Amino acid sequence: MENEIVNLENIVVDVLKTIYDPEIPVDIFELGLIYEVRIDEDKNVEIEMTLTSPNCPVAETMPKEVEDKVCLIEGVKSSKVNIVFDPPWDKDMMSEEAKLELGFL
Repeated sequence: MENEIVNLENIVVDVLKTIYDPEIPVDIFELGLIYEVRIDEDKNVEIEMTLTSPNCPVAETMPKEVEDKVCLIEGVKSSKVNIVFDPPWDKDMMSEEAKLELGFL
């Protein structure tokens, strides 16, 4: 069962890497917007994520897009996104790959 959850978590991360912030040409996972992915034994997925700013133009649509795409994964029972602003996002949360892509390295 634990292996199954780990595999599912890897698939969820792969799906998150297909969702891009419309203002920055980097996916939301590499941007560091995903703080936590939790999957319970019933395969309900809960994601804690943030936005680049509270006034982000996609504040209404991006969490829904994340929930919808994760729900389409085979085996996922439900998906819920919690938007948090603590800790606040900053560019240090980006992966090395994202920093390189955006010219920060």
